[in-house]
Amino acid sequence: MSDPMRPPVSHQHPQTASLRSDPPRPRASLRTAVVWEVLQDALDRRVKATGRQALDVLDTGGGSGNFAVPLARLGHRVTVVDPSPNALFALERRAAEAEVADRVKGVQGDAHGLFDVAERGGYDVVLCHGVLEYVDDPAEGMRNAVAALRSEGVLSLLAAGLGGAVLARALAGHFKEAKQALEDPDGRWGQGDPMPRRFTAEQLTELVEGAGLRVGAVHGVRVFADLVPGVLVDTEPGALEALLKLEEAAAELSAFHSVATQLHVLGETGETSGT
Repeated sequence: MSDPMRPPVSHQHPQTASLRSDPPRPRASLRTAVVWEVLQDALDRRVKATGRQALDVLDTGGGSGNFAVPLARLGHRVTVVDPSPNALFALERRAAEAEVADRVKGVQGDAHGLFDVAERGGYDVVLCHGVLEYVDDPAEGMRNAVAALRSEGVLSLLAAGLGGAVLARALAGHFKEAKQALEDPDGRWGQGDPMPRRFTAEQLTELVEGAGLRVGAVHGVRVFADLVPGVLVDTEPGALEALLKLEEAAAELSAFHSVATQLHVLGETGETSGT
């Protein structure tokens, strides 16, 4: 369910390896660079706090391993829970190709029946990326994700943003659909909308806090990337890196959260120190 990004293999320890030091990444990295930046900081803090080189990570809805495999490359143990057998098969193949099959485990399941296949209170970090849009009860899905954390842990939540969809429909000239999305309780622009649900930053933070975590950070993801013509980024020298830097600068500003395509919220236990 997450966007594709495959950082190069790192042979450093998790606390010293950094996705930020990678060489220039493909255009697809614009979709996930901000999330990786925040997640890397959270992983570094947990490694230092626990004194363990390898963390236990649960990736709910992790699909074919777009996040799980790079995390395993950094030395962490990752359990991926996903309802799709095809995605899990792709995960197994991808982990084998990356030579991290011993650190990646895929199991079939979903957020509501999470503890049928995952350990309650057994993980240092839980990823909940592209999940709450699809579950019947987002609050229950969030509570389950938080319940999978150890007493001190970190939740990485990524979900579709309402404002980004409204802006995209308006810029495409679909003004009625933009208004429909703005007024719809689930943020949908019509019957043909493939996204079951979208959120505002306030709704996501309420879900995280309601599940017992404090919000460590909120970032807008893909604020500009989906609006800039691909031909411009691909042909203009230096445009990709400049756009990436712009995305990173805008991500932390609350003014841009309302127009981001996705929203990322970092939830932390009360004992976990923030940045």
